[in-house]
Amino acid sequence: MGVTVKLDVYKIDGTPTGVKENLPADIFGVDPNDHAIWQAVTAEQKNNRQGTSKAKNRSDVRGGGRKPWRQKGRGTARAGTIRSPLWVGGGRAFGPSPRDYHMDLPKKLKKLARKSALSYRAKENNIRLVEDFQFEAPKTKQVHDILSAFELTEKNVLLLTAEGSRNLWLSGRNIPKLCVRGADSFSTQDVVRAKVLLIQKGAITKIQGVLGT
Repeated sequence: MGVTVKLDVYKIDGTPTGVKENLPADIFGVDPNDHAIWQAVTAEQKNNRQGTSKAKNRSDVRGGGRKPWRQKGRGTARAGTIRSPLWVGGGRAFGPSPRDYHMDLPKKLKKLARKSALSYRAKENNIRLVEDFQFEAPKTKQVHDILSAFELTEKNVLLLTAEGSRNLWLSGRNIPKLCVRGADSFSTQDVVRAKVLLIQKGAITKIQGVLGT
């Protein structure tokens, strides 16, 4: 069991609420496993690849069924087909073809990777807790004002929300260094890319429900 971390909860204007919240030690205080993080990020990157690259090999090129010229007597190299990769317009040798890059990982390993990434941010003191908030309509300026209040406009930030909100996601998607995720749907790569985690107070319970023992 790791060390329990207690953090202040702030209002969206950056002022403290006077409330402290304990981060679950079995999630934010574990001994980080670097290899698990590497495996999880690698798998996520592979699973995001489309694998649709395709080049015509010699069997895909049209024509070439007839020998271009006779075997001997012309004083030039022999040729059997115009589909040869040596010819302009011929097939490509060892070209790419569609393939599936999908990589599966055990559920326990994926959990360990996310716990390890969260624990790194907790050890670095790069987690901020903010009270729960929602937007009635998409408004990028409101999200920018929240980041400004926490002095996070120049840093890569991952905002974890307690409840999935389309308005909040739409409000933050145009901010280059901000990533908005639900507390039950973020990935290891999201945490690794972020320098600071901005977590809604209600999201802690959701994270504990997903990653807790």
